Amino acid sequence: MTTVDLSEYDVPGRGRGILDVLRWRFLLRLLVRKGTATRYRNSALGWTWSYVKPLIQFLVYWLVMGFIFGMDRGLENFPAYLFAGFVAVNYFNEAFGNATTSIVDNRALVKKIYLPRELFPVAAIIGAFVHFLPQLAILVLVVLLYGWVPSLMGIIAILLGIAILAAASLGLGLFFAGLNVRFRDAQNFVDILRMLATWASPVLYTWVLIRDNLPEWVLYVYMVNPITIAVELFHYGFWRPTVGDWHGFPPHFELYALGAIGICIAFLLVGQAVFRRFERSFAQDL
Repeated sequence: MTTVDLSEYDVPGRGRGILDVLRWRFLLRLLVRKGTATRYRNSALGWTWSYVKPLIQFLVYWLVMGFIFGMDRGLENFPAYLFAGFVAVNYFNEAFGNATTSIVDNRALVKKIYLPRELFPVAAIIGAFVHFLPQLAILVLVVLLYGWVPSLMGIIAILLGIAILAAASLGLGLFFAGLNVRFRDAQNFVDILRMLATWASPVLYTWVLIRDNLPEWVLYVYMVNPITIAVELFHYGFWRPTVGDWHGFPPHFELYALGAIGICIAFLLVGQAVFRRFERSFAQDL
């Protein structure tokens, strides 16, 4: 009997999770390119929508929160503050939402061939980042009008904020992408979380309001939220250089940031575990 060495072969469906994405980089690039190319297919304005939609949303929030509710009083350069936080949360919401539906949206590929299923959520995160760049460009133009001068620490804070948003959205996206194939209610729950993300982080208001109006333990929970930390890092990088009197980070911000990073790591580990648990039946459930 001839013995065949199977050591060089992979067992279908039992890859190395997110680590396999590095081995399939070419396919990852194709998925990202496909997502960006088809986003505005048959649209007259095309990529212009990547600028128009966030600008309209920002103007609505600015009108309501700034002029009607008077949040701009006592907060210097409120439009820059608002837009910096708004852009950060927008990236998280789009990345999280796209990652959640990535398996269902690519059901044709999932049912026909084997490939690391993690490619789809990762491609969704990268695709959301590509569409985040036009909003980032508008933000830079806005803060430049207010006298923004970039600094090394500010750039590091912005990059760290982006990394936290990407890690949180990928971890949660893996978790809910796996659930969403079996239980389509997961997508509705994600829509609720995305809606709450703007209000559960200091985008439309400052963290000082949480400190002054709610119990102290609420501030602790609020500050370890990865979205809160990312938004504050965006404020530090974009808004702080434009103001003379800055209220500063909350006390022990470094510890809160470490806690938020730990939560992101937990999201990734739990999300990967749940995703691998459900991926065994993706083809059947789809």
